[in-house]
Formats: sequence, C-alpha cells, structure tokens
Amino acid sequence: MHYSWDTYRLYYDETLFSRAVRVRVIMKEEVRIDILRKSVNIAIQRYPYYSVRAAVDGYGAYVLLHNPRKIVVLPTRETLPDLCTEEINEHLLYLDTEGRDIYFNISHSLSGGKGIIPFLMTCMWQYILDCYGIEAYAPAIRKPGSPLLPDEVREPEDSILDHGKAIYEYPGNNPAVMIRDYLAGLFIPWMRNPNYRSITFQQKDLVYYTKGHDASIASLFLVVMAKALDRVLPEKEKIIGGEIAHSPCANFGIPNAHCDLLTHVHIDYDRVLLKRDMTFLSTVTRGSIILQTDPSVSSAELRKLFSLYEELDEIRGLRNKLKFMKRRNPSSGKDAKHGTFIVNYAGWTDWGEVADYVESFFPITEGHLLTEITSIGNRIVLSFMQLLDEDKYFNAFLSVLDDLNIPYKTDGPFPKRLVKHRLPKR
Repeated sequence: MHYSWDTYRLYYDETLFSRAVRVRVIMKEEVRIDILRKSVNIAIQRYPYYSVRAAVDGYGAYVLLHNPRKIVVLPTRETLPDLCTEEINEHLLYLDTEGRDIYFNISHSLSGGKGIIPFLMTCMWQYILDCYGIEAYAPAIRKPGSPLLPDEVREPEDSILDHGKAIYEYPGNNPAVMIRDYLAGLFIPWMRNPNYRSITFQQKDLVYYTKGHDASIASLFLVVMAKALDRVLPEKEKIIGGEIAHSPCANFGIPNAHCDLLTHVHIDYDRVLLKRDMTFLSTVTRGSIILQTDPSVSSAELRKLFSLYEELDEIRGLRNKLKFMKRRNPSSGKDAKHGTFIVNYAGWTDWGEVADYVESFFPITEGHLLTEITSIGNRIVLSFMQLLDEDKYFNAFLSVLDDLNIPYKTDGPFPKRLVKHRLPKR
C-alpha cells in the first residue's frame, strides 16, 4: 500500500452512517471546560499521530498532514460541528462537554477503541493534575512527555501476516439479520430514534459469574444477547448470529499499534442450542472465539483488505476512488457477512487512581443491537445501542441478566449525537 493505514477509512461512504466514534466520559464532579482545554492540548502532544488534518494529494488520494493548531473543546449543544471543519481547526477529533460529561468525537480513521482509550486516559490523567493539583498514581497510563512505544505508530504491512492456509473459514449460516429494523430506523421518522443506554456492573459480580461458568466477559455477553433475542425474535428465524471485533495486532508483533486493524469473529447460535445451560454455551462461544482469532484466520481476512486497498491505490482521482469504495465497501458489499447483533469488548484497562475521579466511560457508535463494553476501576460498563424507539430488545437483555442473578444499574435512553466528516474535495 502506498499510503498510511489511517487514511483508507476516509473513503468509506457516510451517506447513512457516521464513521466517527463518540466516547462519553462521566466524571464524578462537574467539568471545568477552561481546564479541560488546557489539559487536552497538553495530552495531545504525546500522540502526534492524532494531531493531523486531511488533505488530497496530486493523485487524488487522501493523506494526513501534521496539524499544529489547538484541539477544540466546545460546550455540548444540539448541533455539533463536523470533523475536519474550520470550527474545530480542521482536526479529525474534538471534545464537547456539559455538566459532568466529557465527549470525545474522533474519526474512526484515526483509530478504534484500542488506540482511543490510551489517549483518553492520558487526557483524564492530565485533567486531574491541572484541576486538582494531584499526580494520580496510574503506572499504566501514558503520561505527557513519555516516549512513544516502539510499535505504537508502526504501519501494518502484508509482510507481517501469516501466509499459510487458514485453519478455519466462517461459512455463513444465514443468521437473522435485522433488515426491517435497519430500514425502519433509517427511513421511518416516527420509528427512527438512534439511542443508547448504559448498564453498569461491579467487576466482582461478573468475575464471580464467569469463573463459575467457563466464561469470559466477551463470551458472557454474547450469550446473554443471543438468549435475549431468542425471547423476542419470531420462530422462523432459526439462527441468531453474534459478532465480535478482534484486534490481531499482538499476534503480528505490533501489540501497541494504534491503528484500527480489526477482524471479526462470528458465533451462530441455533435456537435449540440456546436452550442449553450457560456453561455449555459459554464453552462453545469461547471455543469459537479462540478458533477464529488464530493468526492464520485473521491473516486470511486481512489479506483481502490489503488487496482491496492496493486496488484503491491504483485508481487516480478522488471521485473515482470514492466511487470504487462505495461499490466495494467490505462492510456492506455482497461478500459482507453480518450477524444479528454485535458485542465488542475493549479489554481490561488499568486506570489506577484516575478511576477515583471518573464515574464511567463508554463508546457510542453507529449500529443496531450493538454493545460496547469497557472497564474502569471496579466497574464494567456496557453501552447498548439501537436505531429504533423500541424497548423490547433492551428489556429482554435485562430479563436474562435477572434470570442469571447478575446485579446491574441502568441509565438512559439517551439520544446519539454522532458527527460526520466534512472532507476536502480536491
């Protein structure tokens, strides 16, 4: 590939869906916006690959150039500016804040959760220092002024992939896909209501449950969502398909790479299978995850993406490149394989004493029956996202948790305020 990995998502169409991530951080005390502005602009210096603006080169390709201008922090309002606009100094990220809430709006091109969370943690560490004069003890957080990790900005290359035969290829078992929900959520005004809710758990409660049922955090919530949908979907839907994103960077020797290098794991649940006990279902789910995160499987998926981007590189002219990617988008084209729902887990994060100042945090993205799971201190937070003005899926999810005697606290629903890109045209 001729260009940075971070540029290729910029070609993805945003006609219907935003390609940005909005992360909500809820502090324990009201946020001081003047201090937050100072803190974020100190923290960003530790992450030079985020201080960029989008431009178009002589071949009509997107490139990311250094942007020395300040990162903007705005009061939250009904209509937020797009990424890359003059109002936010042409950056691909900015923040807005209201009350105890801080929202990070970040282009999915710059990173996914794996790269965003370390930056977010650095910002919060610096804010606590600037606001309270306290250097919170947090050894795992990358402090302003600390050097980049050896592989933090390393670009993925075809040479790092496994080029042997994949030990498994997902066949596609025609799981239920929520087409009607998506159509209603996109085009019927009285049903469309992009929203999210949060569910907070005590870590000890989930650890206790997972240890007793051969489960992990990811496998537990995959099974819970599948069981919830088993309660509400019509009987004619024979397969309920779970999907989870996986970052294979560690498998390829670049564990700290910030880039959004992802593959997807699919677990299909037969409706009869879902009547089995949680231990059996957890074991089956964990086995599927282990099998599909094998380097040979991840490599086979990524080689297709590398090949697609190499084709894109050969096309001249921005308009032609955009047309090509609209036709060949791997997440929506004819070869795309979708599940019924998605459960993503960013993994355990060590916030140290910073967790004493932060109530919770979680990503908000596009999707329907999409959950994102994060951890902070002794808490695990799940954000439950959908497109419809509808309670049945969420209520079914809670009913499964109740049956499993897992305690939780809920909040919401809240409206989404996802922003989009306004990229240069030439």
